[in-house]
Amino acid sequence: MKKRLLALLPITLLLVGCEIEPAAYLIDGGNHSLTVERKKPYFWSSGWELDLVVTRYPDCQRRYPLEKAGEKVRVDLYRVETGAFILNQDKHWYVAETRDCRFQKFEQEPAEPGEYLGAFRPKNDVLIFIPRAENNNR
Repeated sequence: MKKRLLALLPITLLLVGCEIEPAAYLIDGGNHSLTVERKKPYFWSSGWELDLVVTRYPDCQRRYPLEKAGEKVRVDLYRVETGAFILNQDKHWYVAETRDCRFQKFEQEPAEPGEYLGAFRPKNDVLIFIPRAENNNR
């Protein structure tokens, strides 16, 4: 019995450092949203892996990888007239639309990203969505 417990110890230590934090921008309630999730798979990982989850229940939900970020995470969110959303992460630009939960990376910065809604960024070491009115560091 002790040998089994000792064999499981290294696996347990690998999982202890895993951090996952989601932050959501709700559109017309909780069934319709854009969620940025930052994660560190191991305690020794540097920077953050980021995913975008595009949701419109009950029709669709999709997860898409964003570029890996350093220790400082910031993803700005914009809305364009067509109802799509533009996301900016440092030098990377993306478009997400929630009707069919589609996502695409832009080859170059869009000329007009639309109305600025706010940013996904840490506050008190927790990733949250900060609306435009509260976001002083734009």
